[in-house]
Amino acid sequence: MSEKAVAVKAQKVEAVTEELKNASSVVIVNYRGLTVAEVTDLRKQLRDEGVKMEVIKNKVMDRAATKAGFEELKPTFAGPTAVVFSSEDPIAGPKIIHNFTKTNDQIKIKGGVIDGQVASLDEITAYAALPSREELLSTLANILQAPVRNFAYGVKAIADKKQSDDGDAA
Repeated sequence: MSEKAVAVKAQKVEAVTEELKNASSVVIVNYRGLTVAEVTDLRKQLRDEGVKMEVIKNKVMDRAATKAGFEELKPTFAGPTAVVFSSEDPIAGPKIIHNFTKTNDQIKIKGGVIDGQVASLDEITAYAALPSREELLSTLANILQAPVRNFAYGVKAIADKKQSDDGDAA
């Protein structure tokens, strides 16, 4: 192998190592059996949520996982492997992949990393069941608005009662 080829592979390992370290979540899947249309659909769903799916050679993943400190992932790098990197919303990638497995039994989740920790299949599935960041923020906004809304309803009810009492007295 030429020195140039070795340098290119080393760069790829470094790039993947950085992606592994910086991602808020990583899901490793076996995509064997998916049609081109299904893979395209999956990639579109992921891209719409700011998540990236990349097919990376197992040897590169093996070396990158070692450098990133995720040696426990090594057994997942067998057969066709695609890696889903979520950089912003840690729930987005696992949720989309988990939902996709419900309609396409060809894709299999092999493992992953969540918030810098190697995660089991069960942990990834549990994580996928959590509400998304937007859903959590919406719930929080509703919780914070409830006391103000209830106070406004109370003031309005008092004003309405006072107005009706004034109307009855006249």
